[in-house]
Amino acid sequence: QVQLVESGGGLVQPGGSLRLSCAASGSIFKINDMVWYRQAPGKQRELVAAITRGGTTNYADSVKGRFTISRDNAKLTVYLQMNSLKPEDTAVYYCNADIMKYSLARGDYWGQGTQVTVSS
Repeated sequence: QVQLVESGGGLVQPGGSLRLSCAASGSIFKINDMVWYRQAPGKQRELVAAITRGGTTNYADSVKGRFTISRDNAKLTVYLQMNSLKPEDTAVYYCNADIMKYSLARGDYWGQGTQVTVSS
């Protein structure tokens, strides 16, 4: 069984920083793309940042220059460093990963989400 567990969310003032982590566990052979999404109340889920196994990154225009995605393949973990946070960054942040298990079965997995609230 594969699990993704996010951590690091919380309440922060505008201009502050948070670092989210998402750790994968289970019978994992390889993790391909890892992605952070977010969903604000009343809005659709949107892609925030993505990173390939080789380290190529992609960001939503709204977070470019403020957020940095990184990963540690040995630890099966992806990170999202969020700086200069704005109230509009408030959302539930979800981790997503394309995972191949030792059985060679491949699937798309989601974490449970972590709340980020930016408010004074």
